[in-house]
Order: sequence, then structure tokens, then C-alpha cells
Amino acid sequence: MTLLSGPRARKPSAPPSPPPRRRSRFPLLTVAGLCLYLAAALFAEAVHGLAVCRDEVPAYNQVRLELRYLPPLTHATAADGTEHFFLMGSDNLGRDVFRRLLQGARIAFHVGVVSSLIAVPFGALLGLIAGYFGGKTDALCTWLAATVAAVPSVLLILAISLIAGKGLFGVYIGIGCTTWVGVYRTIRSETLRQCGRGYIQAARALGYSAPRILFRHLLPNVAHLIIISFSLRFPAAVSTEVFLSFLGLGAQGEPSWGVMINNARVRLWQGVWWEGLFVTLAVFGLVLCANRFGDWLRDRLDPTL
Repeated sequence: MTLLSGPRARKPSAPPSPPPRRRSRFPLLTVAGLCLYLAAALFAEAVHGLAVCRDEVPAYNQVRLELRYLPPLTHATAADGTEHFFLMGSDNLGRDVFRRLLQGARIAFHVGVVSSLIAVPFGALLGLIAGYFGGKTDALCTWLAATVAAVPSVLLILAISLIAGKGLFGVYIGIGCTTWVGVYRTIRSETLRQCGRGYIQAARALGYSAPRILFRHLLPNVAHLIIISFSLRFPAAVSTEVFLSFLGLGAQGEPSWGVMINNARVRLWQGVWWEGLFVTLAVFGLVLCANRFGDWLRDRLDPTL
């Protein structure tokens, strides 16, 4: 007697694993662009510092009305007999646009670095405390972040800048005190996730103090997010400073990119296009390079990717 058996039951196949995410290549052109901007800012800082030490009007602020409205690549002679070559033309007061553009890079790096050094550490520290302790501490920190986020950021920056005083100091404080909310939310969510892992529970069981757990165990595991947040806050701060300077609340008496755009806007109808064009390209290039570099850092440092 032959036993008829049905078809063999196949084992359920495992679901196909998603293809590994390709990490972006090293952005060589982006890093080269950032290094170029940094070199321009350092050179401008040296020129500015030398003029301050000598107590003289720097070359980028010297007024020569006989040389105003000169187009790019123009060679001209001033009234005092000195020769001048304007690579990017001159403005309405005969000042060199290229030299002022370099000084704008110096101010942009000042604002980007200083305001990020205010916002990122504060938001990261608050996020670590809220995520680790939880309860009323978390509720209080989240309420504070939600309150700051509920106010339009531009209006809040304007108010803080007016209270702190016009100039770069007010811009530092205004941008730094209003842009920490995104950093806080990112670090808080990651801290909550890390607190559920075994090494944190083991550290608590061993009786380690809260500062030791925060700074020796949690902080190294969220450091990649802090670095990424800093790289992304930098271009945002630069863009905000340009907008504030455009409104007249940024750098005073200095060739900020926002001030130059505001001055160039008035003379566009006269056919003086070069100042606004070169400044806009400079802002676009710096923000693009910084954002691209931040994306690459996120791809390389974020373990979830």
C-alpha cells in the first residue's frame, strides 16, 4: 500500500532585508569651499585687527567719491594719485566691494560660531537633564522650550537684540537664546532612548551619581548629535544675521553682508548690480557648503543610519 503524501510544506522565507544605506562620499568640494571661506575670514580678521591697532580707518571703509559706481575689473586712479584695482567694483562711496565682502565673511563666522556656542550647549544640557530625570523636571523644560518655540523666532530675536543693544553682541545673544529649542528636542529624545538601555540601568544599580551618569555615560552617546546640531546651526545663524543686518539691527559701521545687500537694493534701479550679485552669491555659497557638510556629518556619525 502506497501512502500518498501531499506536497512538502515549505518553510516560510525570511523577509528580505533592506539594502544597506549608502553613506555619502567625503564632500571634497564642500570642504574646500568652507576652507576658502575660513581663509577669507581669517585674512579679514587680520586686516581688521591691524587697522584697530593702528587706530586708522581700514581700507574697506575708506571713502573715495571719485571712484564710486565702478564696475568689476576696473583699474582707476584716486584723487590722491593712488592706483586701485576693483575686482568686484565699487559702491556708492567708492569703497572696494571685494574687500568689504571679505569683512562680511569675518562677521558671518563670528555670528555663526558664537551664537552656536550659546545655543547648542544650552539646548544639549537641558535635553540631557530633561530626558534623564523626567517627571516634573522634564515637564518644566518642555514647557520652557514650547513657550520659546511658540513665539515667532524673528520677533523674539529682534526683541532680545533691542534689549541687549544694537551691534554684534545683541545678535549673538538674540540668535543664541532663541535657536536652542531644536537642539533640546533632539537631545531629549535621544536621552530618553538611551535611558532605557542596560548600561544606564546598570549604572543606576551601582549607585553612580546623576552627574557621573550624565557626563560620563550619556553624553558620549549623544555627542554625535551635538556635533551635527552645531554644523547645522552655523548656516542658520549666518542667514539670520544677514536678515537682521538687512533690517538695521546687526553690525553697525561694519560691512556685514546684510548691510551690503540693503545698500545694493537701493541702487539696483541705477544699474549698479555687482554689489548685490556678489554678496548674494557669497551668502548662498557659505550656507550651501555648511549645510552639505552637516548632512555628511550626520550620515557618518549617526549610528541609526
